[in-house]
Amino acid sequence: MAKIIELKNIVKSYDGEVVIDHLDLYINDNEFLTLLGPSGCGKTTILRMIGGFATPDEGDILFMGERINDVPPNKRNINTVFQRYALFPHLNVYENVAFPLREKRIPHDEIDTRVREMLDLVALTGFDHRSVKSLSGGQQQRVAIARALISKPAVLLLDEPLAALDLKLRKDMQVELKRIQRETGITFVFVTHDQEEALSMSDTVMVLNEGRIQQIGRPIDLYNEPKNAFVADFIGESNILDGVMLEDFKVRFSGHTFECLDEGFAPNEPVDVVVRPEDVDIVPIEQGHLQGTVTSVTFLGVHYEIIVDIQDFKWMIQTTDFCGVGEHIGLFLDPDAIHVMKKSKYSDLYGDYSTFSDEMEEDLIAAGRMDAE
Repeated sequence: MAKIIELKNIVKSYDGEVVIDHLDLYINDNEFLTLLGPSGCGKTTILRMIGGFATPDEGDILFMGERINDVPPNKRNINTVFQRYALFPHLNVYENVAFPLREKRIPHDEIDTRVREMLDLVALTGFDHRSVKSLSGGQQQRVAIARALISKPAVLLLDEPLAALDLKLRKDMQVELKRIQRETGITFVFVTHDQEEALSMSDTVMVLNEGRIQQIGRPIDLYNEPKNAFVADFIGESNILDGVMLEDFKVRFSGHTFECLDEGFAPNEPVDVVVRPEDVDIVPIEQGHLQGTVTSVTFLGVHYEIIVDIQDFKWMIQTTDFCGVGEHIGLFLDPDAIHVMKKSKYSDLYGDYSTFSDEMEEDLIAAGRMDAE
């Protein structure tokens, strides 16, 4: 695939604080790329620099091989849909979508053809004369997308456009955005802090923290093969444990030695071990690699979320099998359920599921709804 945008050694600071730290990134033509990370990690700053609303302090931004650092937003073949859609309240749906073409003095017949094509693309045919103020949030968003696409940009930037929508509508729009991207063939660069949005919509996900790329790749690879504890914790639920890689395909953690699929570590190298909650099998105690006591059970519709205390480490397990609080159970781990990672600056910052419970307990005590021991 051809590169359409390249960011080379980009540095950006605000008030003396580095927000983007020597970042290198390329975006392919016809790709749906999501920039994923917590608030303040720098993802919106990257989007603003690509769009021309901010300028890097160091480094170059290339568009189709040409440096565009100093090119203003209106001179770039790149459009942006912001979280606040910025529709014109005094114009109806048709005129909101037509606005960019009227500004360019495109002939009326061509405007009409292209507006109707865009309304059909975003499933708003028949809404031409509706006031944008009468539309739902999802409909307003689709108007904003149609307006951004009507100029036929090479790249569409989307800055958390689903954040204001309710859960069901947000899921519907995830499907719609991916459909629109596929039908138009336009490169989408999408910013979110929502891991589910990133995993469900994207061809490629870039996980960002503290202005640096932590990992970039296909959603399934990031989920199944996280590079460090930050990525493992941020994408999905994870049990993250201290371990020792005894030799290739053999790791020890939680007082037990396990067969695994990982290799290439030094003998007896300290490592982080990730086990996803859905990859743990509950078995009778005598059949388990590990044994523990159930401390919490939450029903989530399609499965139970169970917290199990094993040697004071709180494991999370997601299963369709019910276990009661206080029950003693065994846990069985297949080799492909275990993922071994190198130690990093994020090691020991993430781990078991006791922290959240402790915070909740403190809040309940403070609120007078629970007695302190």
